[in-house]
Amino acid sequence: MDLRKLKTLIDLVAESGISELEVNEGEDRVRIVNAGTSNVGSGQVVYANPTPMQNMSSTPASAAAISAEPIAQVAVVEAGFTVHSPMVGTFYRAPNPESPDFVKVGDTVAVGQTLCIIEAMKLLNEIEAEKAGVIKQILCENGQGVEFDQPLFVIA
Repeated sequence: MDLRKLKTLIDLVAESGISELEVNEGEDRVRIVNAGTSNVGSGQVVYANPTPMQNMSSTPASAAAISAEPIAQVAVVEAGFTVHSPMVGTFYRAPNPESPDFVKVGDTVAVGQTLCIIEAMKLLNEIEAEKAGVIKQILCENGQGVEFDQPLFVIA
């Protein structure tokens, strides 16, 4: 999808007063959310399959922000100690698909207990609890890619 079409869609959302517009063209997916003002270009664009970077470099600053990341749901994080990912990799809740998860919500954990595995470059890295407590929330899905310093667990 080219930038002129994106700009037209942004203008359409801003002028019409609708709160959200989602367009799918083949594998391309664009979701435009109106920020609530009536200025042209005030919507937020989340673009799931971006065009090559040389096409995006000519975007005017007045256009809405374009993100090359897939649309993600925002998780509500409870109060407590948050365990963060020490690396980029793939999050696994169990040592293998047939085994039970290392921990579940409501489980009591001790310092040094394995919480999950993060696979990075074909190496399996066990992530251990830094504090003792009860697992209040698991913030990643099994098999999900995680980034450095991304929250994984909430322990209270």
